[in-house]
Amino acid sequence: MAKKELLNQYLLQLQDHPLRTKAITAGVLSGISDLVSQKLTGIQKIQLRRLVLKVLFGVLYLGPFGHFLYIVLDKIFKGKRDSKTVAKKVVLEQLTSSPWNNLLFMVYYGLVIEGRPWMHVKTKIKKDYPSVQLTAWTFWPVVGWVNHQYVPLQFRVIFHSFIAFGWGIFLNLRARSMALTKAK
Repeated sequence: MAKKELLNQYLLQLQDHPLRTKAITAGVLSGISDLVSQKLTGIQKIQLRRLVLKVLFGVLYLGPFGHFLYIVLDKIFKGKRDSKTVAKKVVLEQLTSSPWNNLLFMVYYGLVIEGRPWMHVKTKIKKDYPSVQLTAWTFWPVVGWVNHQYVPLQFRVIFHSFIAFGWGIFLNLRARSMALTKAK
């Protein structure tokens, strides 16, 4: 199948089954992000359980959450795209979903992926969450601005998922470096 035909099939699926398509896309990109992260951190043999859990996080949470978040934001702000409205969307997103998503990811990663006890996860979050969130606030508002200003509603989760691909690598490398520091 040619690239153009694949793209047309994807766009048709996005139109006919938007939630499912966004969920699958987020899952696939989460999985690829994890594969890259595993390789960058020197893991020789792919950790299949971790990979599957990251794909599930994308499919079951990231894609659906983003799908509904962007719909709700567009309803709240009546689909407007002027600079003042976009700024309000970005601020609202950064004060609500950004902290929540980063916290949830850190909890999920610690409890489910790494299988650590809650006390260890809680300690790690207390130590690392502020810097992760502050870093997010230096990066994601620009992404949010571009997303809300220029990207049509049906493509916002896809755009966000591609950017999150790199963010996921950052979070994985951050989590891995903290684990290696503690192991020394």
